[in-house]
Amino acid sequence: MFRVGNTTRRECLAGLVASAAASSLGEVEQPASSERVSGRRIPLKIGHRIASVGMLGDINVFRPARQIPGLMGIELQATGGEPSLRDWDTVRRYKHEADRWGMMIPSLAGVWDRGVNFSSPRARDNLNQSIQAGEILGVRTVLIAAYGEDVPDLSQESSYGSAVEVLREVASRAADASIILGLETSLSPADHLKLVNWVGHRSVQVYYDVLNMAEYGHTREAVPGISLLGKSHICQVHVKNDGFLIEQPREINWSTALEEFNKIGYEGWYVFETHHRNPADLRQSTKSTIINIAFLRKHCRMPLG
Repeated sequence: MFRVGNTTRRECLAGLVASAAASSLGEVEQPASSERVSGRRIPLKIGHRIASVGMLGDINVFRPARQIPGLMGIELQATGGEPSLRDWDTVRRYKHEADRWGMMIPSLAGVWDRGVNFSSPRARDNLNQSIQAGEILGVRTVLIAAYGEDVPDLSQESSYGSAVEVLREVASRAADASIILGLETSLSPADHLKLVNWVGHRSVQVYYDVLNMAEYGHTREAVPGISLLGKSHICQVHVKNDGFLIEQPREINWSTALEEFNKIGYEGWYVFETHHRNPADLRQSTKSTIINIAFLRKHCRMPLG
């Protein structure tokens, strides 16, 4: 584990997050629910996925993101863009640019090369490469996605066994890097819980996407699934509302969902996956992003640290 003196990289990251949060409070009004009551509240951490802002592979993503008050970080993607984060010089350049603009990198998505999944011979290599990139970037979470045909069939050990085996093998490497592997799949919340329990390692948890749960046929379980999994199994959260403002109830009522996250004491990142076609579109949508950020600040009650 990387250390600076007696301080772990995770502790350094937490300090930087707190500083970034403090600097943003003057730009976006902080509601009473997130104010310090006794002790010190954990800062509300809000990010945006790079693939959703039309800048996949663009190392300049941090500059326009920094101009949105209250946005603290960008979730990068290991593959899919050019240059990709399989190149270590590129990884270091992204880290440099994030530091330059005072932005965090909370997580790394897009871990699979084209055609690779849990059952592929290259699965371990892809995950280990992504963990190594994540360690250089200082991320907390590496997102591991699996949907449709790539999702293990939990009724057949011949299907889920390879996924469990791969995750067990790479979990220790992730733990050494202070990284959580966050599963985001088309499984139900109950099946997510079953899968992470089979793996049985603290570094394998769930990256919870409430809207995805509904879109993959688990609408009734989507919000209750938050309490089912609980704080110990949810490492990070994606936020989106199918093209509408978060405050507009659609398949998911986000005020209800956020109250469930409050109840379990969730203290991790909320990462927007709201779609923008390109950087210009992102700038034009800044007002809606600020409205969404204000909604999170209004409804999220972060626990005391």
